[in-house]
Amino acid sequence: MNLIHGESPRNPLEEQAFALLAQVYDPELGLDIVNLGLVYAVEVRPPKARVRMTLTTPGCPLHDAMAPAVERALERLPGVEAVEVELVWDPPWTPERMSPEARRALGWG
Repeated sequence: MNLIHGESPRNPLEEQAFALLAQVYDPELGLDIVNLGLVYAVEVRPPKARVRMTLTTPGCPLHDAMAPAVERALERLPGVEAVEVELVWDPPWTPERMSPEARRALGWG
């Protein structure tokens, strides 16, 4: 499912996936990747889960650390044995993708 702020996941496994992804933090900003708006889409069809996401910039130093963190989080879903993380740069991330809570936490709202 594609996620736009304000939308809800459509099935229980997707809800669980987003809850698990909300426990993955960007260590530079100290906020989770869901509220930062870095997660563009999630599809869970056991035994596989797929995530399409971005980072704040293409040169982000966390590039090599973020995908494994997402994989570890989603491997905790019932029945999921493999996780595919697709890092995309189109559309590019912008601060407008952040939740209102994330904007406030960073002093942007």
